[in-house]
Amino acid sequence: MTQSTGMTGRTERMKQAPDHEDEILDVRRHQDPGRNRLTPVVKLPADVALAVVDALAGLVRTAHAGEEASPAPAGALKQAQEFEEGDVFMLEPPFEGFFADRYLMDFYDTAERDMCSRMHLHTGLRFVRMMTGPGTTIRVSSLSPVTVRPTAGWPGPLDTFTDALPGTPPGLHRDRHNVIVPPNSWVDMQIPRGVSHQFNAVGPNAVIDSVHPEESIETLREGMTGYRMMAQTIFLAKDKTPATTCADPTTPPAGPTTPGVAPAAPDAGGL
Repeated sequence: MTQSTGMTGRTERMKQAPDHEDEILDVRRHQDPGRNRLTPVVKLPADVALAVVDALAGLVRTAHAGEEASPAPAGALKQAQEFEEGDVFMLEPPFEGFFADRYLMDFYDTAERDMCSRMHLHTGLRFVRMMTGPGTTIRVSSLSPVTVRPTAGWPGPLDTFTDALPGTPPGLHRDRHNVIVPPNSWVDMQIPRGVSHQFNAVGPNAVIDSVHPEESIETLREGMTGYRMMAQTIFLAKDKTPATTCADPTTPPAGPTTPGVAPAAPDAGGL
């Protein structure tokens, strides 16, 4: 896999087959070129959080019902799409002169499906706001420690722990660094290009509001034929794992307890 050579250097494509929606990268070879940054934003009363999550998830469900009733014609932009963590709706597509877009994701309940999403990376950077309602948490994971930034007014630290990445080849151990988004919360996450991450919601009330600030650029860079999130994804495992590998929001009893979070470093003006 090739990586960016820097903000002023030449940026290489990352995919072997630009339109492949299940491209796998050998987890033994992958090293993150940076770290994700997570910023707690606000905790809300349960009824307020549920109203927000329900309203946004409702947009996604309406869009998918419309796609099912009247599928997008071949070659047209399909705004209702699917990903491993949930159904998505391209709320705001890119256009000439504006190369970003915005997705909403209605999370699947990992425990209900008995299935975890796979660790993966993207061919372009991402900015996501994760929102939870009552009785729902999100486990955010990465192969690199997640930098959790301090936020004024947030009530205490987030729960964090490190465990073993499941589904690795025999004899291979990779640490998985986890941060738990609690119920009735908003947190933001900055995901640099090519940095591993994994989201798994446990409970029925969770959404993501995701901005892709270089959607058109990454599509052209990789040689893709359309705006499809799955084709902008490179997985670090061939198979999904059962819910037991991601649904527990606490440290596994037999797992290591090394904290999975790096302290926030002074802002150097970018990643």
